[in-house]
Amino acid sequence: MINTCCLKTHRFGGHFTLSLKNTIGMVAKYVPGDEFNYMGDLHSSPHQRKMIAEANAAYQPNLVLLDGVEAFVNGGPANGRKVAANVMIAGRDRVAVDVVGLALLRSLGTTRQVSEGSIWDLEQIQRATELGLGASHSEQIEILTADTPSQKLADQVRSMI
Repeated sequence: MINTCCLKTHRFGGHFTLSLKNTIGMVAKYVPGDEFNYMGDLHSSPHQRKMIAEANAAYQPNLVLLDGVEAFVNGGPANGRKVAANVMIAGRDRVAVDVVGLALLRSLGTTRQVSEGSIWDLEQIQRATELGLGASHSEQIEILTADTPSQKLADQVRSMI
């Protein structure tokens, strides 16, 4: 299974849409024979960001491919301020991919909800690490690059994670 996602903020309660939030697209709004609106429950919950991480416990992707050629640094998911980030991130660890993506959003100038505090303390990331879904600290993340400009960006990102 390959999780393909984008680099962007989310104007609603999730705050950012990377690999963990992308999983919500696999969650049914309704289950046949059940009138309960699961998406309504998620989107109205004060625990939305934790629930996003919890939905990821249902599966393990073989690869996460994050398209960061263009990024929404505010607004999102459909519109907002878009910048050319010119990056692609690939990895097997969805938490590590999201942590690197969040550092990139921070380097591009993003929302208060995404930029304040430690990346590891953001609710989606914190809950995902509690569930053992991926990396739980920066020393577990290795960033490999293909060229000198990419290496400079990777060095900047490393200092943020």
